[in-house]
Amino acid sequence: MSREPFAGREAYKVWREIGTRWADNDAYGHVNNTVYYQWFDTAVNAWLIEAGLLDIQNGNPIGLVVETGCRYARPLSYPQPVEVGLAVTQVGTSSVRYRLGIFAKGWAEAAAEGHFVHVYVDRQTRRPVPLPEAWRQAFESISG
Repeated sequence: MSREPFAGREAYKVWREIGTRWADNDAYGHVNNTVYYQWFDTAVNAWLIEAGLLDIQNGNPIGLVVETGCRYARPLSYPQPVEVGLAVTQVGTSSVRYRLGIFAKGWAEAAAEGHFVHVYVDRQTRRPVPLPEAWRQAFESISG
C-alpha cells in the first residue's frame, strides 16, 4: 500500500509552538495519538481567535468539527517541543478544511499530518450558515 508523501514545511502558512507534557507520553514512551488531535484543535482555534473570527462566549456563527484524520510517520516524546503548521485547503459555502502538520521543533519532515473540517452553524439553531465574506477572506489568506 503506497502513501501520498507528507507536505513539507512550505505547505503551511501559520505556525504554533506547543510544548509536550509528561502526561502526553503513553506506556510505550511516545506521545499518544489522541494528543495530536488536541494539538490540531489548539492550533486551529488559536488562529481563529487571533484572526478575530472566534468569540468563544458570544460569537455567531460557530464552527463544529465534522471530520478529522491523522497519519503518523515518526514518534515524538516528552520533553520534545513541537511546531504545528496550519493551512486551509478548501473553503466551501459553510465549511473549511484545514491541513495540519506536526513537526518536532526545527525538523524538516513532519512527524504527523492531519486534517480538520469545521462546518459553521448558527449558534442557536445549529444549522449551517454561509461564511461571512470577511471570514472567507481570512481563510483564503492562509490557503495552501
